[in-house]
Amino acid sequence: MTESDDTAGMADGAVASDQQGNAARSILGGLDHFDDSTPLAAQLAEDARRRIALEGTRFPRPRETRILTVANQKGGVGKTTTTVNLAAALATGGLQVLVIDNDPQGNASTALGIDHHAGTPSTYDVLIDDVPLADVVQPCPDVDGLFCAPATIDLSGAEIELVSMVARENRLRNAISALLSSQSDEERYDYVFIDCPPSLGLLTVNAFVAAREVLIPIQSEYYALEGLSQLLRNIELIRGHLNPTLHVSTILLTMFDKRTNLSRQVADEVHTHFPDQTLEVPIPRSVRISEAPSYGQTVLTYDPGSTGALAYRAAAQEIASRAETTQTSPAMPEPSEAHRTEDVHE
Repeated sequence: MTESDDTAGMADGAVASDQQGNAARSILGGLDHFDDSTPLAAQLAEDARRRIALEGTRFPRPRETRILTVANQKGGVGKTTTTVNLAAALATGGLQVLVIDNDPQGNASTALGIDHHAGTPSTYDVLIDDVPLADVVQPCPDVDGLFCAPATIDLSGAEIELVSMVARENRLRNAISALLSSQSDEERYDYVFIDCPPSLGLLTVNAFVAAREVLIPIQSEYYALEGLSQLLRNIELIRGHLNPTLHVSTILLTMFDKRTNLSRQVADEVHTHFPDQTLEVPIPRSVRISEAPSYGQTVLTYDPGSTGALAYRAAAQEIASRAETTQTSPAMPEPSEAHRTEDVHE
């Protein structure tokens, strides 16, 4: 190759680099002047900004493993969906994440593509037979750095079997402590998410005792608010008698529809009464989020560019950035009369 060929190649590379830079600046500049006067255009612009901001983002490691129980006594608020998608988002950001499926339905295991037929080593064996947690953990096939301890149908009988056991409330905490103590700092899990059934039985109590933080998904509807006060009282009981480090660190609004007055009013109520715990990023209603589990995937692998996937990635980024401030145990606000029916209406 001649010197003139080298010069021509360098010139072509410089031109291509300039073109890419100009294209990126054009996109960013175009968003600043984008006509978002219609809801669809506004959503497209928001997704584009969020996609650019999250591109290639690596999340900071917390100083120690954060253990979060995802709980809400009301069913259908997005507990499992939130658990698996936040876990996948954090793992996509370069962290090591473990999901413990503590719900007999096993939906978290399904969403992560984890085998959980009867007889599979599972959380049941950990709670009842003292099997080490490390022996039941499986890697998620679609996301590097994401692992799951699956739940099988056997777990549905664990509530009854736990009743007669000594220190029954501490079974899961002991298993997690043994797992984490066996890991070096380089290989340790950065986050452990515990998915709970929609009740306050011994499975959920075990999850509360094992965790330091509680993440509460709240559906953007009135009925979801109605049970929040009772949930907070139950958490305070656990904190007072079984786990003094437990605290609500995160509240996430799910199934949010910015087009309705109800969703906006519920969001305002939650932000007003729990300003430090509520994430700024709500999770919108999304068909893609609902479809993903039927393919054994999270929405981040099923449709990574969708509005729902981007929202979960942004929420995960906010959770990761709060690591330094949420590992303490602040007192929760007292349940108030903020959740009266007349305060939240269409």
